[in-house]
Order: sequence, then C-alpha cells, then structure tokens
Amino acid sequence: MRLHIDVHLDYALPAPADILLQVEAAMMPDQTVIDDRLTIWSDTPIRSVEGYDGVGRRCWAHGVGRLTVHYRATVDVARPPVMLADYPSTTPRMVPGAVTAYLMPSRYCQSDRLEGFVRRRFAGLQGGALAEALVAWIARSIDYRSNSSTGDTTALDTFAARSGVCRDYAHLLVALARAGDIPARCVSAYAPGVDPPDFHAVAELWLDGDWRLVDPTGMAHCQDLVRVCVGRDATDIAFMTIFGAATLLDQRVAVKSDRNADAPASL
Repeated sequence: MRLHIDVHLDYALPAPADILLQVEAAMMPDQTVIDDRLTIWSDTPIRSVEGYDGVGRRCWAHGVGRLTVHYRATVDVARPPVMLADYPSTTPRMVPGAVTAYLMPSRYCQSDRLEGFVRRRFAGLQGGALAEALVAWIARSIDYRSNSSTGDTTALDTFAARSGVCRDYAHLLVALARAGDIPARCVSAYAPGVDPPDFHAVAELWLDGDWRLVDPTGMAHCQDLVRVCVGRDATDIAFMTIFGAATLLDQRVAVKSDRNADAPASL
C-alpha cells in the first residue's frame, strides 16, 4: 500500500507565538517514508525534537503575523490485518514498563469512571476478545456527527452523548480498553477515504506483546493508516499546539492511495 499525503495549513496570528507541529509521517518498521518535505514559512529557525514515546518527530516554529505550512509525503505501508479476537490477554503486572502508563486514566480518557460499565457489560471477556467487543459496541452505539464536539470533549462526554468525531471515538475506545486492563493509546494518522478529509485520530491497543492499530470509526483499515504520532490522548497527538492565539485561514489534508479498488480489506 502506497499513500500520497498533501497538507496545507494557513493561520493568522494576532501576536507572535511559539507553535508545536506534528504533521510528519513517522518512520516505523511497518511504514516507510519514501520521500517527504516539510516547508514552514518562518523568519526564525525551525527546531525538531523527538515525538512522544519516540514515535515520529515534533517541529517547533515561531510565527509572527502568519503561519503557513506545507507538507508532502509518499509512504509505503506493509502491515498485516489486525485480528483482534486472536490476541490473548496480558495481566497488568506483566505489561512492559514503557507501556504501563497506558493502563492509567488521562485528561480526556477517564478510564477509572468506566470500569463498572466494562465489568458489567463485557463480563468474562479479556484481551483480544474484549477489544473486539468494545470496537463492536462503539460501532453500534456511537453516531459519527461532524461538529458534534469541541476540544474539551472527553470520553465520558462522548459516552453520554453517543455521538462524536474521530477524536471522540478514539478517546472512548482508549478509555474503555484501559478500563478493561488493556493498555491503549491515541494515534494521529493519515488515511484515505476519511470524510471530511482531515487529520485522523485512531487508537492502538497493546495485545500479545505489541501495539495493534484500530480505527473505531470504521473509516479506515489498519493497512491504510500512516502514523504521525502517539500519546495518552489528544493532549499529546494534536497536529498543532499554539502557545498563543491563531485564526484559521485555510487547512487542507489530502491522502490518496495506490490500492487496487477491487482489493479486499480487513480491520
């Protein structure tokens, strides 16, 4: 699978501001960046730092008056289908140290508030069987509605409202998985076919000794996703964090795939 990514960001800044960008495709064993180019129109030097958990990289910029960013990339994805039900459970005490934090509640994923629901609704399920049931429950219970949430919406809000956008779906799956003792993290990604075209938020669940990509919205398959960055929740995976104020002028995200339209796809 080869994906072609084209991103254009244009923001007005009422006052000078530092800006943290996370828009570059991460180089990882299951996704190879063939070529990419990030252009930021700035009068000050750009500084790159490692991404959260060592996945991808972040780019610091300083904007005065206006911030314009253009990113293009070609990425090959070689990732087997995720078959959730096949993965055994791992008890919390056996989770690797670097993964332990993803068992805990976070700002937007209040898993401790959902433990009772998971225990009652999914009694007897563990590991991959539980993960599959959680994804199926979200698909049945949550409606995708554009502009139905804000930057302050949490997993609990989505659970109550039964609607949201990709960010909300990811938060809810992550929170439910953690409530069921499955380490889970949020992922910012590119994917073809996302409607409306935009940066996409999905989840990764730690099952059988590795991270397994899942798109709880059902808009993308794991073989179609290109990770940008990972983290506890939206706090860590935002494509742009502005230390100041900004007004959107233009934002376009286009992702095209070389997949044969007749080829079958899996979760």
